[in-house]
This record gives sequence, C-alpha cells and structure tokens, in this order.
Amino acid sequence: MSVSLQSPPSSAVSSFQGTRLRFSNGSPASNLLFNFQRSFPAIRASALDTGSTTELDLVSSFSEIVPDTVIFDDFERFPPTAATVSSSLLLGICSLPDTIFRNAVDMALADSECNKHENSELRLSCYSNKALVNVGGYLAKLVPGRVSTEVDARLAYDTHGIIRKVHDLLKLYNEVNVPPERLLFKIPSTWQGIEASRLLESEGIQTHLTFVYSFAQAAAAAQAGASVIQIFVGRLRDWSRNHSGDPEIEAALKRGEDPGLALVTKAYNYIHKYGHKSKLMAAAVRNKQDLFSLLGVDYIIAPLKVLQSLKESITTPEEKYSFVRRLSPQSAAIYKFSEEELVKWDQLSFASAVGPAAVELLASGLDGYANQANRVEELFEKIWPPPNV
Repeated sequence: MSVSLQSPPSSAVSSFQGTRLRFSNGSPASNLLFNFQRSFPAIRASALDTGSTTELDLVSSFSEIVPDTVIFDDFERFPPTAATVSSSLLLGICSLPDTIFRNAVDMALADSECNKHENSELRLSCYSNKALVNVGGYLAKLVPGRVSTEVDARLAYDTHGIIRKVHDLLKLYNEVNVPPERLLFKIPSTWQGIEASRLLESEGIQTHLTFVYSFAQAAAAAQAGASVIQIFVGRLRDWSRNHSGDPEIEAALKRGEDPGLALVTKAYNYIHKYGHKSKLMAAAVRNKQDLFSLLGVDYIIAPLKVLQSLKESITTPEEKYSFVRRLSPQSAAIYKFSEEELVKWDQLSFASAVGPAAVELLASGLDGYANQANRVEELFEKIWPPPNV
C-alpha cells in the first residue's frame, strides 16, 4: 500500500462539517477546523453512452471494491470505502512533516498519560497506541465504512496479549468518539490470534483476521466468528511458482486452478454453506482476470492500475452478460467438502492441517509487521518530544 499523505481536498472528503477534530490526549487539535463540502460518491464510473456501462460499474454490482490506496490525490478518482491504520502508515506519516496526520502523531507523543510511564517500553507502546488511534479516528471521518486497526504483530502468539491490546485501543477510540461498530481490529491468523478473535467477537468487538493462506486458517477463523477474513490471492500464486510440497496448493494446481483463487472460492463456499457470519476479503489481486474470477466475494482490495483499467473499459449491453457472479450462496450450497475439512478445529488439528505455504507466508508477514512496529518505536524515541506542541 502506498503512503502519500497530503492534505485532503475539501471536495473529496466526507463527514464532520464544521466540527473540530479531537485527539486521544483529550484536547482539540490546534488549527484543525474543517468545512467539508460533500460526501464521497460511490465507486462507480458512468459511461458517456447511456446504453453502456464501464467494467467498474459491473464488477461493483457483484462485490464491494476497496481501492488499495491512502493517497488523498486519488480520493476523487477512487474514493475509499474503508481504511486501515498500521505501523507502516505511521512510518509514512512521520516521513511527511506539516500534514494533518503528522499533527495527530505529534499530539500522541505529547500525551501526559504516556509520559508518566517510567518504563520506556510501556511509554513507547502507549505512544504507538495513541498515534494509531489519533490517525484512525481521523480516517473514520474520511471513509463511510469501517477503519481496521493493526494489532501489534509481536503479540501474534499471545491470545491474552492480543485481547488486552484490543481493549486498550478500543478505550482510546471511545475517547475520540469513534463507536465500536465503525472499527475492526486486524489480527494475524495464528491459532492464538484466531482464539483471541473468538473471545473478542463474543464481547461484540469486530475482528479482521489477516495472513490467511490455508483452508484450515479460513475455516477456523469462520468458526471463531471473525467479522472479516482476508486472503492474499497473489502471494499464494507467487509461492506456488517457486516452491512445492504444499498438498493444498498442489491439489489446486492438479485441478488446473490458481491456488489463491481456489482458496478464496473454497473459503467463501464454506462460510455460506454452513452459515458463518464472516465476510471474506480478497487481497493481493494482481489483474482484471483475478477480479473477474472473484465476482461475488464480499470485498476485493484492488490496485489503482486495475481500477483505472476497469473504469476506462466500456461494455455494451450485450457484453454485460459475460460478467457472471462466480461466488454465490447458491454455488456454495452444492459445493462438496471432505469429512476432514468439516472438523471442529482445535489447536492440534489446525497445526497439522496448515501447510508449508501458510507457515512460511505467515512467518514472513509477521516478521515484516513486527519490524515496522519496532521501527515506529525507535523513531518515536528519537523524535520525542515533538516540536511545537
């Protein structure tokens, strides 16, 4: 995801007209009074010929398309419907001074509650939480959908640590008046992360399980009641091109199927056939054909170059019929699962069913997220106290 955080144009930003932004230190942000003019338009692109539509119109009628960007200059072309706040985003913000978002980070670093911690580890963790929530609270004003907040990947194998972190973040979001229904908490799909999701969802807290690369992860996440399950299509494809030995991937290839698309299809059918509440998100979509093969999945995170191509491609009324919903409750009803796939997942069965692709890709993702979290804390330690606060 690219990070270029310029001040958003007033015509592109929705919501809090004439209101003052409040950050999690309890103080209004200085010099941050906005007068936003109108709401986001839907992600649609009408053709000049009223008898035709664009491919973007058609695919948007099957699945919710989420632009893979936080670049405000793209808000007019592809208004985001949802947002994610993460350590990676904080690093990008800190590289661009004199933005509204940088002020949100500076206010977090000036927080008096965090400053009371004598332990530097606790103090830096407090700063990170405050910064994530300040930025997330602002993003909640910019998008009509939910804001997903990354939970520290260094807690990926600590169920109770994940739960404590989510409770801390939720408390801070409450202080900046972002209601729980506008929030998701993004948790890695380790067994401990899935168990944390189950417990949090039982409290009514919405979770977003990420780094799903196997059916065992997807099915266990659905059984846990995760609100959103995110599968990375292209990453599985990349792995299969350079590795072997994963039974799930090899079975898909033997059927002549792309392993990433096959996993999304199987997970979608499992969720809908057995009545789980989870919504499925397809990420790492690389091209239009990927997107066409996923029509009907709940969410598709699409790169801007793919969206631009869809927007520029006009379809005639006759061509509309070539767009077929590939995933539906009806197709799920007739999908066949093996007895081994219909188990009630526990830690032992989960560990034995997660193949080498998921193990390797999950570990790589966790390492990357943990490294970014470490870099944020190192940066905060260097720039504290912030200037002009």
